[in-house]
Amino acid sequence: MSCLLIPLVIGYRRVPLPPAKTIPFIEKSFKLLHIVTDSANIIIIFVFDAIRIEKMDVIKTELEGVYVIEPKIFRDGRGYFFESFSQREFDEKIGHVEFVQDNESLSSYGVMRGLHFQRPPYAQSKLVRCVKGTVLDVAVDIREGSPTYGKHIAVELSEENHRQLFIPHGFAHGFAVLSEKALFQYKCDNFYHPEADGGISILDSSLGIDWKVPQEVAILSEKDTRHPLLKDFVTPFRKGTEF
Repeated sequence: MSCLLIPLVIGYRRVPLPPAKTIPFIEKSFKLLHIVTDSANIIIIFVFDAIRIEKMDVIKTELEGVYVIEPKIFRDGRGYFFESFSQREFDEKIGHVEFVQDNESLSSYGVMRGLHFQRPPYAQSKLVRCVKGTVLDVAVDIREGSPTYGKHIAVELSEENHRQLFIPHGFAHGFAVLSEKALFQYKCDNFYHPEADGGISILDSSLGIDWKVPQEVAILSEKDTRHPLLKDFVTPFRKGTEF
């Protein structure tokens, strides 16, 4: 668990001298520094420990290994602050992933990107977020042997909700832009390898995805129109190889 360091505060408390050997009112959040006694009283000098505050909520989805992350937002009259990523807290709550590359894309309304993945041994886990505008972000399970093979999770990511989605190996990923513009950022745990590019059709109706973008206004790259349907796709992923 991550912690927010609170400045050390020295405190003094004068209380009746306890008859027992223990001092029951000393709580775990204090460190006892020194005790000074006189004939009738005890003065205890203590210091607050660093208070550990969780800075992100991790929400499991119906797809094993895929998580929604909601950061804790600290607001005041100046605006807000939050940690968009903490390796320590990510390791504790999800698992150890070494991200090696950050990517960013800017897209306009109706743009649909996906559904992409990289083939092993260059598979990529992704931690994605939308820092400007709104997108519908989707992960599709393509792990052979998975009870949720072919199923998907769809989450709105926006500059208002600050949500992130973690997608491990074994999933195809894509998004549709729902706002006028969207600035999209994501971390990857492997470098881009064009020779390992893979995908399934983002327009495959058998997936049952409501992209919230009318098909007549959807904007796709030429490459994304050539991906196979799920029924014609041979997956390179197996259940149990997500990390």
